[in-house]
Amino acid sequence: GEMKRVLTAAITVQIWLTFFPYQSLTCWCHRAEALVNNKNLWGTVTIHKTKTALGYQLPQVSQRNTLLAISSPPTKHSTSSKIMSSQQTDSSNSDVNSTPISTLASNAIHKIEERIGRDEGGRGMRHLVVPGDLLRAAETLARLRASDNGDDDNRAHVVVLSGFPCRVNDDPPTETDGPPGALAIARAAVGLGHRVTIVTDTCNEKVFRAACRDVGMWATTSDDSSSSPLMTLEAYPSEESMTEEDRIKMNRLALRNKGCDLVIACERAGPAQDGRCYTMGGIDMNAKDLIAPLHQIVMDEKSATENEETQGLVRFIGVGDGGNEMGMGKVLESVRTHIKNGSKIAAVTPADCLIAASVSNWGGYALGAAAAVVRYDDQVRGCYHQKDSEKAAAVDLRGWVERCVPTEQDEIELLDRCVQAGCRDGVSGKMESTVDGMPLETSLNCLREIRSAALSMETEEEGEIIACTFE
Repeated sequence: GEMKRVLTAAITVQIWLTFFPYQSLTCWCHRAEALVNNKNLWGTVTIHKTKTALGYQLPQVSQRNTLLAISSPPTKHSTSSKIMSSQQTDSSNSDVNSTPISTLASNAIHKIEERIGRDEGGRGMRHLVVPGDLLRAAETLARLRASDNGDDDNRAHVVVLSGFPCRVNDDPPTETDGPPGALAIARAAVGLGHRVTIVTDTCNEKVFRAACRDVGMWATTSDDSSSSPLMTLEAYPSEESMTEEDRIKMNRLALRNKGCDLVIACERAGPAQDGRCYTMGGIDMNAKDLIAPLHQIVMDEKSATENEETQGLVRFIGVGDGGNEMGMGKVLESVRTHIKNGSKIAAVTPADCLIAASVSNWGGYALGAAAAVVRYDDQVRGCYHQKDSEKAAAVDLRGWVERCVPTEQDEIELLDRCVQAGCRDGVSGKMESTVDGMPLETSLNCLREIRSAALSMETEEEGEIIACTFE
């Protein structure tokens, strides 16, 4: 079998280096994923007298330890040749997230971050980018573990907040930026093994229900028909219209009540300093009785002093493009300085990780793609330990991208459903499949480039040379 080929290659290396210690040798290297999943992911390794390497780097070893040279290598940033064992993998998100990713994965995510931050809308959003936050957010989503909350479901629970009713005089007031991004994040979370609750305002419910309809097999329940759906949608009325029952139901999702393991807000209206939510033009959406107080799901958690248990954990990820979305409190002064009407509209709720993009939907695509890269990278290096139910199906990089990132056809169909439900372009006000005044093809092109950037890790990996020095 495959293990026999690994041992054969190891013995060949040992014999060759015994007689030709300084000659270049090409051998077949079986990666960690193949060992676990019986997947044919062999790659070429060239061993020669040098320390430098691209991406994955092997430690210095002596000739008598050449068997180590074909084991799964650590990342470039690692100070040890030791790969995290299952005993070292703790359920704590902070411990898991401390594992650095490979240079190849980091480069791919950097390409994605650069692509979404070009400020195509000309709003000044490039000043809101926090370098490295996309990577940190992706690591959090890809490595998320369920908390011990007494729930029989061992899947981590991700709450996705979305909805920006900026078309205040239309019914529904929902814009086309938001639903696609929220669904992209939900798809990624489910693809990574989590369950998702999408939460929006009652005024946006019609559009979001249309967006969640006919999304494909990824949102269906598992083989056990008695299990809970992998994706659900909840909608809440404005604070003035909320009943006590509404408040109790919404509060059960709150981080402070351990109602979820992670909150991600994508194009979600966030309260400014005065507690009101504003459009980019400064229109008060609360005055129109449109905004549900969804920020309360994270507000108390973010305003509380961090204790030893929560310090350093990523609990809230924000995705936005204009400075008036939940999460933008992390760059509050930049919003006030560089965004039109910033002093009035700037959202004050800070995110642990902030993904600023030219269009918020693109930030959703980017998070899914980056999380796919992290999960694949962890899998290859042996840092991701599959559940028994997952071991039967090996997943390569392209497979993870397909799980976590929508296709162009997916987005065309989703936007069509949203528009048929009354959704409008937030800038033009037209009921058409455009986003923030940009044609559909602009969004599809960005999606195409994000997927390509994620898959570039595979291309570079196939051509890389993994080198190590023999004493």
